[in-house]
Amino acid sequence: MNYLNYEQSVLADHGAVHTAREISQQPRLWRELMTGLIQDKLAWKAWMLDVLSTPNLRIILCGAGTSAFAGRTLEPWLRASFGLAAEAISTTDIVSQPLAYLDPSRPTLMVSFARSGNSPESVAAVNLANQLLPYCRHLVLTCNPEGELAKYSQGNSHAYCVLMPEGANDQSFAMTSSFSCMFVAAAMMLTPGILLSRAKEQIETVAAFCESQLAGWASQAKALAGMGFKRVIYLGSGEMAGLAEEAALKMLELSAGKIATRFDSTLGVRHGPKFMIDSHSCVVMFMAAADSYTRRYDDDFQAEVIANGIAQQLVALGPKSAANLPLTEVTIPCLDELYLSLPYLLFAQLFAFECSLALGLAPDNPCPTGEVNRVVQGVKIYPYPA
Repeated sequence: MNYLNYEQSVLADHGAVHTAREISQQPRLWRELMTGLIQDKLAWKAWMLDVLSTPNLRIILCGAGTSAFAGRTLEPWLRASFGLAAEAISTTDIVSQPLAYLDPSRPTLMVSFARSGNSPESVAAVNLANQLLPYCRHLVLTCNPEGELAKYSQGNSHAYCVLMPEGANDQSFAMTSSFSCMFVAAAMMLTPGILLSRAKEQIETVAAFCESQLAGWASQAKALAGMGFKRVIYLGSGEMAGLAEEAALKMLELSAGKIATRFDSTLGVRHGPKFMIDSHSCVVMFMAAADSYTRRYDDDFQAEVIANGIAQQLVALGPKSAANLPLTEVTIPCLDELYLSLPYLLFAQLFAFECSLALGLAPDNPCPTGEVNRVVQGVKIYPYPA
């Protein structure tokens, strides 16, 4: 089997089979997930409509690490597009200071993104919400039917669990399929019913496009990785800010910290973080839609980096701009703003994968000594006072 332009035997020799397969399979899994949700919509829509009709409802999108960034990518879209009172809050923040983030006066829907459903903070955040909030409902998006959160949801009228398609429970160290599938599930389930057909159309379009581009993007990512960057800076605004954070973490994880990373918005980066950009840096920009207000700020900073000549390489991902600028540009078709994030995500995963190989690491387990683990270890959860 060939993945990302590599024979499986080559990937096996480099400890990269799982990561390569899990990156490659994502468009297929998005379609499977979409089909399953549409087939089961009568069940989950009834539960969701009952919860979303609750007056003054607050929606907390939570997870730890990569799982948290799914919520951070979705939050601006849910607030701006549908007026939902959505907030992305990491479970690591909730657990360490619960009443700073949980409001007992507000009915709450907690959306838990959890690959394994066994991370100590993910389980503790659900327990704390139940302890401190008079009204709390739980939407659990997980890849593991045997995880604690999936089992918690069984037979529980206050919780609804959606399992990701088989294969989404990544076996590699870094989350790839699990992140994108949980992201797509939340986007579909929190979309008003009249727009579900639009979501289906967008997912079908983006899945077909990503499949058609995968081999070419893998080649571009390999060429970029061969340039030997010491720093990679990801920039994006709005929905793309959370995605930039995930992309930066993916590079940090798969390079085992050998490549320094940073994420920011195109306006925020000027306020100090621009010092990260130097002659050993690659700047990757997740551009907003071509005709959007936000895109003006993206275009301005893109032109500024080119004029300054301070970066070793600038990569712009997005719908092609009118200006014919001399940089590496990965052109994406016109999609709804939220769904632009999926091809951006795929390219960032490919780039991190190729950098890992270029550094002589094994992407499936870039930290074989065990200081950093696939499912976090060493966290002690303390009981919260009644």
